[in-house]
Amino acid sequence: MQRLDRAFEQASVGAISGAVGTYAATSPDFEQRVLDRLGIGRETISTQVVARDRHAELLQAIALAGAGLERLATEIRHLQRTEVREVEEPFRSGQKGSSAMPHKRNPITTERITGLARVLRANATTAVENVALWHERDISHSGAERVILPGSTILLDYMQHLAIRVVRGMVVHEDGMRDNLDLTCGALFSQRVLLALVEGGMQRDAAYRVVQELAQRAWDERVALRGLLEQREDLELDLDAIFDVGHYTRHAQEIVGRLGDGDARGFSPRSA
Repeated sequence: MQRLDRAFEQASVGAISGAVGTYAATSPDFEQRVLDRLGIGRETISTQVVARDRHAELLQAIALAGAGLERLATEIRHLQRTEVREVEEPFRSGQKGSSAMPHKRNPITTERITGLARVLRANATTAVENVALWHERDISHSGAERVILPGSTILLDYMQHLAIRVVRGMVVHEDGMRDNLDLTCGALFSQRVLLALVEGGMQRDAAYRVVQELAQRAWDERVALRGLLEQREDLELDLDAIFDVGHYTRHAQEIVGRLGDGDARGFSPRSA
């Protein structure tokens, strides 16, 4: 939002300086009085038109905002995959999924966000092409801007509403997340084991080799890493502390809180 605010502010300028920017028929004072009444700033560089790098910056900011929404949408699309199924976008009662596979719930809203983000990037490219004008005054940019400026702002607004709808109705499968964590047979705790061994006095390289061997064995043989460590009485590890999942979530509230008091308010994903 701050990036968009800055982009709109720097693009909110005007110019009334004549056919070539010399104020031949007006004056800088007249220009300033008109712009003051309009509530916009004055273009610093005086030519016939406002420099189009301002508009390009605005379209770039809009494209980046769309890319941010696309990042969220892409993550949800992945988490909704059949073999992952940790999160799903809202699915209304009676809504159809895959036309060929009735059991399948397609992430159509997040896919739509992803596709529209590409349109915003294409419009931003057009805006950059509009920067260079013949003799600082031709109107080759005009026809394109009539499409890309209203089109991009409307599209971004629509994408934001889609994203809000997805987040507010998002279904979170906590059991699925736990099952996916267990797929590693505890190997995901290898860093915790490594650090505990180093803190216990073992050389880092030696500790790394021990943990690597046991973690890969747990992964390949589908046996619990914790069980393998329990067999190693020489390591003297506090396994309850090492394999505590809460260690990884202890700062979650603080991290989410960085979004601001109001940014995340109103979003309450429901557990399935």
